[in-house]
Amino acid sequence: MERVSDVVVVRGEAELFERTAHLFAAATEVSCAARDLHTWSVAHPTAPEREQAVRDTNVRKMYLPGVLFDPALAGHLRFMATHGARIRITEREINETILLDRRIAIVAGDSVGEVRSYTVISSPDLVQGIQSLFEAAWAGATDLESYQARFTELGAREILEQLASGCKDETAARTLGVGLRTYRRRVAELMELLGASSRFQAGARAREAGLL
Repeated sequence: MERVSDVVVVRGEAELFERTAHLFAAATEVSCAARDLHTWSVAHPTAPEREQAVRDTNVRKMYLPGVLFDPALAGHLRFMATHGARIRITEREINETILLDRRIAIVAGDSVGEVRSYTVISSPDLVQGIQSLFEAAWAGATDLESYQARFTELGAREILEQLASGCKDETAARTLGVGLRTYRRRVAELMELLGASSRFQAGARAREAGLL
């Protein structure tokens, strides 16, 4: 472990759990941003512990859209939402972070070999800054249920696959069994949902989010 003032760097989730388990156990508010559900296994208690943990804690979790296309991960999200966690989806790149009671921040770092580093921060000024970044990202994210409904309605995965194939709109529309105007309208709506100004950018953001 490396320590500089009120910033501690730990190596691997085993050490992270050893150093922070008591903080998770005592926390009444947990805010989490992650690309998927694997970054913070330390923060995901196993059943039946997780149901009680969510009920006893104000939990907010924010993920990239890729989690929706893994049945196991999507099922975990539904479980969390059912038991009171607020979950949102964002297409924007996020810093993988956990905030505990607005006084402790844990930031995931790079991996060296197969071991990832985590920085545990207790400096009030630094935590406040990280909290502000999380709140801004949270405000721009979409509620899980609304996001899922919109993606299903648009047939987003199928449209993204057609865009990635490089086929013409006419061919894509026939493949999906919709009219050309309908296909182009859905592409435009999907671009808006992804915050993309072009089809190329939509494809790039979809790949970054793990949708392709």
